[in-house]
Amino acid sequence: MHTFETLPFSNSFAALPSIFYSAVTPTPLAHPHLVGFNADAAALIGLNPVEARRPDAPAYLSGTTHILGAQPVAALYAGHQFGYFVPQLGDGRAILLGEVQTPHGGWELQLKGAGLTPYSRNGDGRAVLRSSIREYLCSEAMHGLGIPTTRALSIVGSADEVYREQVETAAVVMRMAPSFIRFGSFEVFFSRGQPDAIRILADYVITRHFPELADVPDKYPHFLRAVILATARLMAQWQAVGFAHGVMNTDNMSILGLTLDYGPFGFLDTYDPGYICNHSDQGGRYAFDQQPDIGAWNLTRLAQALTPLMPVDAAKEALDVYPAAFATHYIDLMSAKLGILPGKNNVSLITGVLSLLHSNHVDYTIFWRALCNFDSAPEAVNEPLRDLFPDRTAFDTWAIEYRARLQTGGAPETMRHEAMRRVNPKYILRSHLAEIAIRRACDDHDFSEIARLLDLLHHPFEEQPENTSYASAPPEWASRISVSCSS
Repeated sequence: MHTFETLPFSNSFAALPSIFYSAVTPTPLAHPHLVGFNADAAALIGLNPVEARRPDAPAYLSGTTHILGAQPVAALYAGHQFGYFVPQLGDGRAILLGEVQTPHGGWELQLKGAGLTPYSRNGDGRAVLRSSIREYLCSEAMHGLGIPTTRALSIVGSADEVYREQVETAAVVMRMAPSFIRFGSFEVFFSRGQPDAIRILADYVITRHFPELADVPDKYPHFLRAVILATARLMAQWQAVGFAHGVMNTDNMSILGLTLDYGPFGFLDTYDPGYICNHSDQGGRYAFDQQPDIGAWNLTRLAQALTPLMPVDAAKEALDVYPAAFATHYIDLMSAKLGILPGKNNVSLITGVLSLLHSNHVDYTIFWRALCNFDSAPEAVNEPLRDLFPDRTAFDTWAIEYRARLQTGGAPETMRHEAMRRVNPKYILRSHLAEIAIRRACDDHDFSEIARLLDLLHHPFEEQPENTSYASAPPEWASRISVSCSS
């Protein structure tokens, strides 16, 4: 196991030409203190969790103390923000330290909230404790759900003041990913007419993350297709679990198909396909039901940026795989949630239950978990599940179709129940749960709820009877929680 001093650091991204980044120095936090440390993420890089107990751990984890071998840089990129192209964005409050090599590949370590960079524009380069807690918890919640995501190693706080809608305190999240390269990393050089830079970056990504394509003829269309398939799968996973990202700008889209950049986000409570989790999204561009189409729109922007490397027809051909790939993944995921064999013949059953959930304002996660106990016997009433629906007759009608599908074959009842519990989580990061942890941390300097939620969300499919209250529907006050781009 490694200490902070012995982490095997390198920075292959910093070895690229300087056109891709700016060298920076993290801005120290005053009197940093540890808010949260994730031993599961530490294990990925071989960092001994005992290191978190060191008095100087907050300094290392916030960039206040330099980690040997780190080469801090801020990456350049552009992006389409709410549909409009912004020619230069870049890491305005994120600093890449480098990557830790492991037997299973490299993990890049990035500080979020570590101070000004050349791309901060009018920002201060800082993150606030409130939003840092949300990112720390949600990235780990998504991992627990089996959804590709960046990871979070730690949160470090400080009494340093940060100005948003009100004065808040600063924090730094140490986050991890195989790569933080995004669609906008290519868009910036396409907009500047720099095809050589696009090729260098594409070759870098292919060599490191798609090595099977390195020697393939026409590797660039194959690379684009791989990104499209990864994104289609990610969009299907978001939809199936009821997750809304909130700011699906192209600069927030991972080239590896990871959930990236947790600003405004939310999990569905009652099922509402038009759910908008971002208070700043006045037009609902990134509403829950718009995510699959926005994924396709963003991929089109990426394909355009890669056209210097391939014929336009090849880019279009690659894009054509997205609708079917998304639909197949989504139907497969929803079929598993229903406990039935996958297939296009399940579409009416899936759309039927979603319509029923919407019209009856049923909690999305509670319903699917309750469905795991569905009794398919003809005489069974399934009363606890049925009672979730004000319109019980409508539920009974759908249940007849569902029961008939279950009786056409498949696993025995007990095995089906167990399989459904492995794909229908009991616990998600509901907005009010995050808000409780945030209030205790910000108001009372009590970080225990953060640690409790982290452990809970690492095991979302387990019953955890001691934590059943965390699976309850949200209280009335939760409807007043507002999250915006200022997060």
